[in-house]
Amino acid sequence: MQVLARNLVRRVSRTQVVSRNAYSTQRVRDIGQPTPASHPHLMAEGEVTPGIRIEEYIGRRKKLVELLPGNSLAIISSAPVKMMTDVVPYTFRQEADYLYLTGCQQPGGVAVLSDERGLCMFMPESTPKDIAWEGEVAGVDAASEVFKADQAYPISKLPEILSDMIRHSSKVFHNVQTASQRYTNLDEFQKSASLGKVKTLSSLTHELRLIKSPAELKLMRDSASIACQGLLKTMLHSKGFPDEGILSAQVEYECRVRGAQRMAFNPVVGGGSNASVIHYSRNDQRIKDGDLVLMDMGCELHGYVSDLTRTWPPCGKFSSLQEELYDLILQTNKECIKQCKPGTTIRQLNAYSTELLCDGLMKMGILKSRRLYHQLNPTSIGHYLGMDVHDSSAVGYDRPLQPGFVITIEPGVYIPSSFDCPERFQGIGIRIEDDVLITETGYEVLTGSMPKEIKHIETLLNNHCHDNSARSFASFSSQG
Repeated sequence: MQVLARNLVRRVSRTQVVSRNAYSTQRVRDIGQPTPASHPHLMAEGEVTPGIRIEEYIGRRKKLVELLPGNSLAIISSAPVKMMTDVVPYTFRQEADYLYLTGCQQPGGVAVLSDERGLCMFMPESTPKDIAWEGEVAGVDAASEVFKADQAYPISKLPEILSDMIRHSSKVFHNVQTASQRYTNLDEFQKSASLGKVKTLSSLTHELRLIKSPAELKLMRDSASIACQGLLKTMLHSKGFPDEGILSAQVEYECRVRGAQRMAFNPVVGGGSNASVIHYSRNDQRIKDGDLVLMDMGCELHGYVSDLTRTWPPCGKFSSLQEELYDLILQTNKECIKQCKPGTTIRQLNAYSTELLCDGLMKMGILKSRRLYHQLNPTSIGHYLGMDVHDSSAVGYDRPLQPGFVITIEPGVYIPSSFDCPERFQGIGIRIEDDVLITETGYEVLTGSMPKEIKHIETLLNNHCHDNSARSFASFSSQG
């Protein structure tokens, strides 16, 4: 028995040694953002950002250089840090073009791209105090080793080196809205601007960003999937907690716990007449029993966003009036999605949706004249979607759709309480929005897993809500 015990102790001791060795790791270098070494659960070897390999970033740079006129350069600044108070910053979000071309997710840098020099990155210089308070950031070494810049310099060298580059360039492209005074205050830049040599970069980068690569589409599918799951869970939560603020918090929670880094925008959660305000954002009202709630939300996953809207009655049952108006929006949504294919334009889709909605609203007695339609829906049927919610905004809606484009289809009606129509319709807002990928043969609805049929929504609300919804609602209603 003693021999058996000694052997067991030896085996346990050996197991403990192996276990300790298995979990011992070398110090992983921190560059201020995830890497395959620091975040192996998120990134594969060779990826600069989750899902996007270095070869894709280099390919994007080459395509942009090919679009630049001869002897030109493009200046792309990282997004600025915006402050909430004197010492509290808002959550940082990188400028889309800078992220698209470099893969750097951090502030403080300026990238310059040209045929002669390739990618030149000017990187922030951290002091020990900066590192103590804010942590490590990507510097010159990371620019060369991780982002594969052809040249990398500390940001303090920018005035001297960039001035010389601008001096010898025929044209300079940059984004006006995200321009940094680090370079716009340079004498050489201002001289070029006075001579008409400074042009808008977004006219070129937004073209590149229109057609999504397979890697980008995977991220967009995943972002849409997270949004659908988050909105579905929130819909089920709404019966027990019919409150705009709680539902806004719930949908953000559901998206974040599924991997989203942030919401794509502040969720629109409009109950009752608040739903008729297109970009309602207060989210501070209780939702009355029998009213609809419109939720427009989306999340961001590793730089790519989703945009999704559903409208439903938290009480679990559409009234006959709500059902009639909802069905018009639903059928318009479905018919417009059917028209999504290569060669069609968003403008054509908008004209088609306007025709369908006008006909339906006039038959219902809500609209007396087609000329008044834009008082009930001043929005377009959709927009391009990608790294930004309104992606590639420099590209117009007359552009024929191509495989790889992602757009939204979002018909809606927003009837002000003061609108001249039967009183029973006043103050109602309904929107149904989906994300649609244009394919070689037609379309793929990225948000197709989120229910939008009336019978499906009512079944979910009445049969699949949390068991304690009634008790939750009783407790919730008794508060205040």
